[in-house]
Amino acid sequence: MQSSSDSHSSNLQVQKLPTGIEGFDDVCQGGLPTGRSTLVSGTSGTGKTVFSLHFLHNGISHFDEAGIFVTFEEAPSDILRNAASFGWDLQQMVDQDKLFILDASPDPDGQDVVGSFDLSGLIERITYAIRKYKAKRVAIDSITAVFQQYDAVYVVRREIFRLIARLKEIGVTTVMTTERIDEYGPIARYGVEEFVSDNVVILRNVLESEKRRRTVEILKLRGTTHMKGEFPFTMGANGISVFPLGAMRLTQRSSNIRISSGVTDLDDMCGGGFFQDSIILATGATGTGKTMLVSKFIEDAYRNKERAILFAYEESRAQLLRNATSWGIDFEQMEEDGLLKIICAYPESTGLEDHLQIIKTEIEQFKPSRLAIDSLSALARGVSLNAFRQFVIGVTGYAKQEEIAGFFTNTAEEFMGSHSITDSHISTITDTILLLQYVEIRGEMARAVNVFKMRGSWHDKRIREFIITDHGPQIKDSFTNFEQIFSGVPHRINMERAQ
Repeated sequence: MQSSSDSHSSNLQVQKLPTGIEGFDDVCQGGLPTGRSTLVSGTSGTGKTVFSLHFLHNGISHFDEAGIFVTFEEAPSDILRNAASFGWDLQQMVDQDKLFILDASPDPDGQDVVGSFDLSGLIERITYAIRKYKAKRVAIDSITAVFQQYDAVYVVRREIFRLIARLKEIGVTTVMTTERIDEYGPIARYGVEEFVSDNVVILRNVLESEKRRRTVEILKLRGTTHMKGEFPFTMGANGISVFPLGAMRLTQRSSNIRISSGVTDLDDMCGGGFFQDSIILATGATGTGKTMLVSKFIEDAYRNKERAILFAYEESRAQLLRNATSWGIDFEQMEEDGLLKIICAYPESTGLEDHLQIIKTEIEQFKPSRLAIDSLSALARGVSLNAFRQFVIGVTGYAKQEEIAGFFTNTAEEFMGSHSITDSHISTITDTILLLQYVEIRGEMARAVNVFKMRGSWHDKRIREFIITDHGPQIKDSFTNFEQIFSGVPHRINMERAQ
């Protein structure tokens, strides 16, 4: 039985309203504070209007909560047209009296009398609409436009403060957009944050290494908790998707069921194969056989009537099919049978967050049991280390969440000699690491393979020769009597010293 003190305490806690925006509620740890106004600030093109429309659309479609959209800039027809590009039929919601778009564009001819600016009429119109439609959500886009129409900044601030106070009194949850000048400068251009400082959300679209990268940061949610820092997001066909990487919990089950790599000798080296829900990384110089191992991994899924999906960022579709055919693997037949899907894309075609969203969407639609990416390093070119690390965590975390076996490749820069596998930013969260490398033995070039890491299982720690034939890979014990193979200066072991 709940005590009166516990009941009183729960009543005092800030309640949260889910926005329904993918990932954003995880960052907010539940949603936006109910009955309060939240300032959404960002430079031009950061997605502020899309965010506010998404907030209203989800309220109507997922929670049956009517909404009011107040526009100070765009015409209602333009808003409806833009929303349609995200698959949102706002016109239908308007026709069903679930959404009301209030056109509050200031009259350009009313700028000359400074002291005459008064939002009383607008406040009453909004109040009337909220009561008529029984609205729970309000979006105002954007209050910066009001300041741009009128010279008396202090008067506009006063009137906006009155508007916010009325909305809070009514008890609706409000999102207000405002424009800022710099990505990391003052919160808003005209100091509006003074009036809505309870909750502030910052949207950014920063140029990094000649690419744009969108992030969202919750500056503050007064009286409640939220996740700190910037989180990547995308604006795709379904609106905004936030990737709350820090919210991922390592709560997925660990399976003891083994699956085959498609190479019998490699399975033996791994103690019986890979674990069913593991993340495998094959790293090595170009030409060491990483793509072949990916192909065998996919072929084994097909052999077991399981679906597999391959994301290729280094080779074209024609090259992949040709290479697979040379190893006796028919990718085209696998696709015709509906057990394989290949997605080829240039790494530079879009940002990492968009690549991550594409991967998630394709997995949701195809529902594979195995995932392969060839290669991660191609996606790392021209992006910041932090952005790449977040992408890797996002992919691996999602694969584990869906209990999908993931096989990723990473191309090392060093042709021979040791290299750092930690540079891939995935080594610490992988279950298995396969190290592939060129070595010089007896005046000839050879390939070597080593199971560098196998979490939760015994594995063969020897460095063995890796041979690529017309029938696929073969693994031999050719290096048994050599040491310092991966150092780049292998030499034969002195048998007397070895004894």
